[in-house]
Amino acid sequence: MRTLIVTHYFPPEIGAPQARLGDLARLWADDGDEVTVITGMPNHPTGIIPTEYRGKWRVTEPGEGYRVVRTWLYATANEGIVKKTLGHLSFMVTSVVLGLRPSGRADVVVVSSPTFFSIFSAWALAKLKRARLVVEVRDLWPAIFVELGVLTNRRAIWLLERLELWAYHAADAVVVVSEGFRDDLIRRGVPKDRVHTIRNGVDVTRFQPGGDPAPGRARLGVTADEVLVLYIGAHGLSHGLVSIAEAAALLRDQPIHIAFVGEGAAKSDLERRVAELHLDNVSLHPGVARDGVAGLLAAADICLVPLRDVPLFATFIPSKIFECFGTGKAVIGAVRGEPAEILRAGGAVVVEPEDAKALAVAVEELAADPARRARMGEAARTYVEQHFDRRQLATSYREILQALIHGRISPSE
Repeated sequence: MRTLIVTHYFPPEIGAPQARLGDLARLWADDGDEVTVITGMPNHPTGIIPTEYRGKWRVTEPGEGYRVVRTWLYATANEGIVKKTLGHLSFMVTSVVLGLRPSGRADVVVVSSPTFFSIFSAWALAKLKRARLVVEVRDLWPAIFVELGVLTNRRAIWLLERLELWAYHAADAVVVVSEGFRDDLIRRGVPKDRVHTIRNGVDVTRFQPGGDPAPGRARLGVTADEVLVLYIGAHGLSHGLVSIAEAAALLRDQPIHIAFVGEGAAKSDLERRVAELHLDNVSLHPGVARDGVAGLLAAADICLVPLRDVPLFATFIPSKIFECFGTGKAVIGAVRGEPAEILRAGGAVVVEPEDAKALAVAVEELAADPARRARMGEAARTYVEQHFDRRQLATSYREILQALIHGRISPSE
């Protein structure tokens, strides 16, 4: 099978979408498929393109068993709607104009959304290559930006929703990452036999328990007698990180160190709140490459998985759950709905989102009980091996693609 992946974000960039797609490309190639990825020059989230890619319109390079075709795009930091939109639009154009020929033939084109505009370039590439089109939905866009108050113009919202539904109906199959997403699409008229759920997961061979905690603790500035509570991941508008800082203020007299690792549009708000509260039990650190994530997780005593108190987030499943579970860590989630169900099934503690007091109580209780943390970590590892091994999920995903191109799933008209 010849599979073409179209994505705005891809390794070596840091983030959950990059990790998911990088793993899928590698695992599909391991299974014998000819996999090509069309993506932009790496720049997320800083907007800075590495020296070796600057000034180039197109770069073709090897991946882990697959091929990567990178095309020029307008690079910008992960903030500001206008500039980010220009970046997405530029890739929408160059991925087709510069990526069509070097990407070769394809049986199926898989595009990951967001970004929303990549769907249009994937649709064009699928038509030109006479391939099936699969749209992967990792966020309900634009609905989430409406709920967060980022999008308020009614005409713009109406137009974007019409374009969103067009994209789902234009796809031969839609792959979503949660049952809540699937229910939402079906409720809005997408045929249910065209919508498939492949959740996020983790490479259980890369994220394992038992790593040496010392290097990570030294890197984060944690003393030997402190319990390390770690948030690692995007610092976005979705995560409610300020509430963690407010929980830290309630824990300032405890031997507990809370470390944030990552980048994103909400990091400046977090920095401001930490300064306002004069928190000397909190440290803020830059994002790390994917190869460095497991080492920092090994250093953690407790991992945090928060989301904002927004109704739609009851259907969102943060991928960091599975990395924390994979490394056998005690986890506290500040979530509701489907992610809360997964966390509880894996032995985690769950509190209400953006409830600083409840979070502080949960952290204090776990910090004082290392035996309980160890039991939680063992349960989490067992659960993720059984249900969220990314190799097994990649195989299920690949079966959908094969069924589509061999006619066992009816394509769109």
